[in-house]
Order: sequence, then structure tokens, then C-alpha cells
Amino acid sequence: MSQQKRARHRKRFLTFGAIPLSIFLAVLVYPFVQGFFLTFTNWNGFKFTKLSGFDNYIKSFKDPAFWTTLGFTLKFVLVSLILVNAVAFGLALLVTAKLKSSNIFRTFFFVPNLIGGVVLGVIWQFIFNTALVSIAGKFNLPFFNDSWLNDTNKAFWALIIVTVWQSSGYMMIIYITGLISIEQDLLEAAKVDGASPIRMLYSIKMPLMAQSFTIALFLTMRGGFMAYDVNLALTGGGPYRTTELISMHIFQEAFAFGHFGTGQAQAVLMFFMVAIAALLQVIVSKRMEVQQ
Repeated sequence: MSQQKRARHRKRFLTFGAIPLSIFLAVLVYPFVQGFFLTFTNWNGFKFTKLSGFDNYIKSFKDPAFWTTLGFTLKFVLVSLILVNAVAFGLALLVTAKLKSSNIFRTFFFVPNLIGGVVLGVIWQFIFNTALVSIAGKFNLPFFNDSWLNDTNKAFWALIIVTVWQSSGYMMIIYITGLISIEQDLLEAAKVDGASPIRMLYSIKMPLMAQSFTIALFLTMRGGFMAYDVNLALTGGGPYRTTELISMHIFQEAFAFGHFGTGQAQAVLMFFMVAIAALLQVIVSKRMEVQQ
């Protein structure tokens, strides 16, 4: 490559690549590296005076609340992963069934995703605390006599219901894209051969949209691990911190209790756990795509 071409390439990079790369380094890479370094110090939120080694990580591993919230988060991620994608896929099948009102249904199902998590939590808090309790009193429905948000068992399902209601519309769009990308000739040929709608679903549609499943599962899992705003607005981690997800626990550890070093260490641990889980999920999904 001549020197003139190299000079042109450098100029193009400086023109188009240097600015976004600099922003990426300044906004993402540098804060992450700095935060990782602070986990080895006695950082108090403003400054640190000495290196503390792995003390913050040792405290995190010895913290029973950390393991409790981590276990609850894994349960939340698993249940929401299944239900969100099951509902989203069902909605995608519904709105691609050539109904006259399919466009209205698409809009109606997608709207909850446009509502902010805090607003969504406040709305559903009113529903669980007031609306359902009032309806239960009038129609003698004992299942809703007491607010679900005050029950240590039902509060989890309240969180799941709100998450499914919010996220399934967005995942529906991904599945719609996969469904409409399937060639109609294949479906017509299957109909001619006498394949039933269920047979076509399992043997043709689902295998050909494996990539959509990979994307939707990844996004759902990432959202489950990073959920905070709905958790804060709906349950606040209650009752008795039984619905506290890992993101809220880390925030409480740092800003409520003032353990900034430990909170930062737990955030780093959470990052690596989410990265490993996401990587494994993508690898498994990609292998399924190849097999299909």
C-alpha cells in the first residue's frame, strides 16, 4: 500500500472513527477500568486512601444478602425468560395471522414497552394495592383480598406479571420479523403436502427463525439481570427485601449503606456473571441454529 493511500486511510479514520472511538473510550471503557480498580481500594465514594486488595470481594462473598438476592435474581431471570418469550411468540403468531385488525393489535401490544419503568411500577402498584383489592371486596374474590405486594410469595409473581406485560411487546416485534422473513413458497408447499398448522409451526417456522430466538432470549436475559426501575417503583425490594433484585442490592449497598467499595465489587461480579451467562446462551443458541 502506497504512502498516499495510507495517509488517506488515516485521514478517513480521524474524520469518521476517532470521535466515536474517543467517546466510547471516555464513556464506557475508562469508567469500567476505573471502577474495577476502585474495587481494590477503600473507596468511600469520593476518594481512597489505600489499597485493600481483595477485601471488598471477600466481604461480598461473605455477605448472605448478596447470595440471597443473587438467587432471587436467577429465579426471576429464568421465569421471566420463559414467560416473556412464550407470550411474545404467541402474540407474534396472532398478529401475523392475516387478521383485519392486526396492525391495531401490534400497536396495542407494543405500547407498554414505551412506558418508563418507574411510571409502569407506579401504575401497577395502584392496580395491586387498590384496584384489585377493591374489585375483590365487591365480587368476593379471596385471591385478591390482600395486596400481592404485601405478600412475600405473591410479590414475586406481581413483579413477573409487570415484566411480562412490559417486555413481551418488544420481543414480539423481533419474532414478527422472523416470521415474515420465512418464504411463503415453503409454507404453501407444506400445505399442499398436507402439513397441519401445528406441524408447520414446529417443523418449518420455528427452525427457520432460530436467529430471532437467539436475539430475543439474549435481550430478555440481559434485561432480567439489569432490572431496577420496575423493581424500585413496584415493590421497592419489599416486603422485607424478599423481592430485591441484584441491581437494587448493589445500589443499596453503595448508596444506602455507604459501602462503596463492596458495592463496586459486587457490580463487577455481576458484570462477569451476566457476561458469562449471555455468552453461554448465545453459544448454545448458535449451535442450535447450525443444527437446524
